[in-house]
Amino acid sequence: MSYTLSDETRAILTRVSTASIATQLFKRGLRNQFIQGVRPLSPKAQNMVGQAFTLRYIPAREDRNTLEVFRSPDHPQRVAVETCPPGQVLVMDARKDARAATAGSILITRMAVRGCAGVVSDGGFRDARAIAALDMPAYCAGPSAPTNLTLHEALDINVPIACGDVAVFPGDVMVGDDDGVMVIPAHLADEIASACAEMEDFEDFVTEEVRNGTPVIGLYPCTKDENQRKFDAWMAGKR
Repeated sequence: MSYTLSDETRAILTRVSTASIATQLFKRGLRNQFIQGVRPLSPKAQNMVGQAFTLRYIPAREDRNTLEVFRSPDHPQRVAVETCPPGQVLVMDARKDARAATAGSILITRMAVRGCAGVVSDGGFRDARAIAALDMPAYCAGPSAPTNLTLHEALDINVPIACGDVAVFPGDVMVGDDDGVMVIPAHLADEIASACAEMEDFEDFVTEEVRNGTPVIGLYPCTKDENQRKFDAWMAGKR
């Protein structure tokens, strides 16, 4: 992983919406970066932001997946929980199958204690209420009680995966808000953050104007010079 998320870019991404990120990625030709079928277990005060550390599950097979596998110190699920770096997001590929859990509250609490930035699974979580109560953001396809052994086998750590129909590479920047999770390719993260900050300044101005009775035609998008001048003055007043 050659890219390192800067404090400045992280700070910007904690306050921009996944909708703004989607728009900016679309402008650059990327149309499939929103993880499908995944929602936050509880709203948080600010966005989840962190680079991706991945875990890939495959379908469980009875001769390989017994309770005894958890005795191994090399069990990939446990190793991923203990090695996902602080400030990063554990992203799990469960093939969009939420019938069994990819993790429960003990493992995810351990990640929160270790300083991880969040966890995303296109499968299920058990102990959803306890996970929702953590300060660390958690996103999944739904609550599920059975252990992952019934359907999933954790196999590969920090490899390219699919999560909710999106390709996720180690080091990609994950941003989650109340709507869901966007995946920003690492090489675009700084550029997208800067563009989103400018975009959201303009949308804050537009919202204020609309609340004051201004018609949207010519305002959003801004096609009238008078509205551009008003925005420029509005921005100058903020500085």
